[in-house]
Amino acid sequence: MQQRRVVVTGLGALAPLGSSIPEFWNNLIAGKSGASLITRFDTSKFKTKFACQITGYDPKDHFEKTEIRKMDPFTQYALVSTAEALKDSGLDLDKVDKTRVGVIWGSGNGGFYTFQQEMIEFGRGDGTPRINPYFIPKVIVDIASGWISIKYGFMGLNFTTVSACATSTTAIIDAMNYIRWNKADIIVTGGSEAAVNEAGIGGFGALKALSTRNDDPQTASRPFDVGRDGFVMGEGGGALILEEYEHAKRRGARIYAEVAGGGMSADAYHLTATHPEGAGALLGMKWALEDADLKPEDVDYLNPHATSTPVGDESEMKAVSKFFGEHASKMHISATKSATGHLLGGAGAIESIIAIKAIYEGVIPPTINTEHLDPDLPKGLNIVLKEKVVKPVNVAMSNTFGFGGHNATAVFRKIS
Repeated sequence: MQQRRVVVTGLGALAPLGSSIPEFWNNLIAGKSGASLITRFDTSKFKTKFACQITGYDPKDHFEKTEIRKMDPFTQYALVSTAEALKDSGLDLDKVDKTRVGVIWGSGNGGFYTFQQEMIEFGRGDGTPRINPYFIPKVIVDIASGWISIKYGFMGLNFTTVSACATSTTAIIDAMNYIRWNKADIIVTGGSEAAVNEAGIGGFGALKALSTRNDDPQTASRPFDVGRDGFVMGEGGGALILEEYEHAKRRGARIYAEVAGGGMSADAYHLTATHPEGAGALLGMKWALEDADLKPEDVDYLNPHATSTPVGDESEMKAVSKFFGEHASKMHISATKSATGHLLGGAGAIESIIAIKAIYEGVIPPTINTEHLDPDLPKGLNIVLKEKVVKPVNVAMSNTFGFGGHNATAVFRKIS
């Protein structure tokens, strides 16, 4: 059976570098950092005191008070980014068959903030469980996809993916496949996370995964640098409207790129550490290109997972060097977590948007903050440092990896 083609017709973002796609993209390619000291809670006793936070966001600008009471921030971020993506797509929702519109959303942690706050309040009390009646609907990870479908009346397939920091790439791959298989014509997909709180910063800090460069937060995320010391937490949401190609053509939609393929694998190695030789990462990239019917030498731009951890960056680049061979010195690589921070379950959505924009705009954003490449990295990698690169991009790849050994790679292609 011939598979149906899948394209991207809408994008939305609420992220550390901007509360819309234009603002986010312009700040990204300008080489700006989204990192700053945390002000929403007292960090005096925390080893890490900064993160890449959303700025200028007020839920009252987007929701009624009664709605805000029912939603964790991760759900709010999902709805705000989805609203932009749907508007950007130009879809007339009054003319769309809503039984053929699905939602596949991703979040690694769900209502992390809500859970923390409710337990703090419980601990302050006398043991009587005075729990918010919306506690469970605010916390469960699938609730964002539920909210999106309810708000817009989308009655097609609806679920949430969870694969830690590979989550929203997994969601995008699933969305691509369900449209290929004729289970939907349009799917809202992406991911969101809201973990810049005491539990998130404290928990990842306890794992020694976070940078502690408190004296200079804006340069703390420095992928591939010999002095990198951990990732910078990010937050926000990214939304993509995926649509069957002929459906998009019939309505005269603007098409950003084609979702060409996806690959998922497991390291089968360690709870939190990547495979030292990048074995699972290599498989994910290999299977993604096979799914897209492309070869390694077809890839123009790789947005790597590259969180700025000592072990993770090295293992991924070993996989890249081994898989791409000589082509690793020709394709461009840029690690945009250096600017956005690590959005955990939302990372794949934001970085897929970056890969798609690189194709559509013909611009590759820079890796910022990296001053001295780690000599232990494989030689000959073509890493974009400090300044954007303007060049045609026909094929772009995005890697995401998560605790538990989850790997997901998405491939996007200029429409032809």
